[in-house]
Amino acid sequence: MIYRILADIVFIAHLLFVIFVVFGGLLVALYKRVALLHLPALVWAVLLEWNAWVCPLTPLENWLLKRAGDAGYRGGFIEHYIVPVVYPNGLTREMQIILGTLLLAFNIAVYAWLYYRSARPKGRS
Repeated sequence: MIYRILADIVFIAHLLFVIFVVFGGLLVALYKRVALLHLPALVWAVLLEWNAWVCPLTPLENWLLKRAGDAGYRGGFIEHYIVPVVYPNGLTREMQIILGTLLLAFNIAVYAWLYYRSARPKGRS
């Protein structure tokens, strides 16, 4: 039972990391120091997608699931949990590159907007 609970905790941490990577740039609008965490996380996630690397949380979750008596799953976290929702036919190498590029482009747009917003002169009160 403890392994199943730990696997669920790893799953939740993994999901929160993915959400943070995608939308963390928006948090920078409220808390500028979040960029110190978000930018390295973004680089890591884009490198994972572009190079077809496996996130270390995936084997950890699989190991815990197997210890709990489950079969675990093949592939990566995104391929197993996210892709069936977004791309029901499965993840291809080209789709991984596109996902990584879209992730990077979205976040570049967010940071550009934040920069523009902070660089323009403030109105008079």
